Amino acid sequence: MTIAPEQGERAPDDDREDDPAFDTLGVDPALVKALASQGITTAFAIQAMTVADGLAGRDVCGKAKTGSGKTLAFGLPLLQRTMSAPAEEPGRPRALVLVPTRELAVQVSEVLDPLAEAVGLRVVAVYGGADIERQIKKVRRGVDVVIATPGRLIDLGDRGELSVADIETLVLDEADRMADMGFMPQVEWVLRRLERPHQTLLFSATLDGAVDRLVSRYLTDPVLHEVASPRTTVEAMEHRFLEVHQMDRVKVCAAICRSSQKTIVFVRTKRGADRLVEQLEREGVRSGAIHGDLRQVNRERTLRDFAEGKLPVLVATDVAARGLDIDAVDVVVHFDVPEDHKAYLHRSGRTARAGEAGVVVTLVQWNQILEVERIQQRIGLKIPIVEMFSNDKRLADLAGWDPLGDGA
Repeated sequence: MTIAPEQGERAPDDDREDDPAFDTLGVDPALVKALASQGITTAFAIQAMTVADGLAGRDVCGKAKTGSGKTLAFGLPLLQRTMSAPAEEPGRPRALVLVPTRELAVQVSEVLDPLAEAVGLRVVAVYGGADIERQIKKVRRGVDVVIATPGRLIDLGDRGELSVADIETLVLDEADRMADMGFMPQVEWVLRRLERPHQTLLFSATLDGAVDRLVSRYLTDPVLHEVASPRTTVEAMEHRFLEVHQMDRVKVCAAICRSSQKTIVFVRTKRGADRLVEQLEREGVRSGAIHGDLRQVNRERTLRDFAEGKLPVLVATDVAARGLDIDAVDVVVHFDVPEDHKAYLHRSGRTARAGEAGVVVTLVQWNQILEVERIQQRIGLKIPIVEMFSNDKRLADLAGWDPLGDGA
């Protein structure tokens, strides 16, 4: 469905000769060979930092954002340690990856599946919004590694189909997002039911608040690894704030979308997402929506088409887009102004990934100017909000137009 940094090409400016090869980190030759067959031979920073500690059985806290390569950072130790002690009976896996969203469950599965197959392990992803009976059949056939959203894992546990009693390696992926989405009670429900001594690998963009409490309560002497980016997420993006008129807003958005190969447009509501797709189509811009009311098969098809470049524009609500891991997004458009600075950063983080540049455009109406100025202040930006109409030539190259320069 997507080409995550773990699977795809390293960005040119990130291709350094001193990046370690996976075999030097202690990764099993069979896994090294499987990686090499995908063209992956050297480790990203977070992988180089954490893989050895993971293989040694240490509890690990990795502070890293989506798009940093963390799936392999936890996936390689998880698979290698499970190789030595695969599941003994159906429904009792030895390894578990908890993720906040079904999209992330699918993406993690796509990264780990070919590696697991190469070493004779079975991976099953279970998540809400998909046929539970089909997932039960897969679990009953035997599973070594489960990738799960908390709610569906608990559902399967309540049905007696899946037990976490034998888990020896636990991964909590994007723990901050699980906290933001209110999943911490379910996460702790799972943690309290682990019966064996186990290793925990926790990855999160932040390690404060509820995540810090989780670490203090459930991890044992964890080693902390943090990816220090040479540029902050905000600095890695080009930010543009355009004052637009209500009647012209869709046309401005369409003009921006036409000038880029891959655009994500954010709206606040599910109804607004569907409406904007229809409006963009009338402007001659092909787009698709993802939100919670869509059937899972439709969401996955839309995401796959977008990731593969068949669909140039994705219109998304905030919750639906959490955990998306899609490379080469040129532009993020805030069609509806974000709720706050955190939402601005979460949305904007869909671009400027894996060393690539990206443009973030916020469409601002006259009565939202103060709100947007507050968001700018909270994230350390001071960029003019420039009035612009849909026939403005600058819309064709927003990256090349400097709002701080004479062009403003």
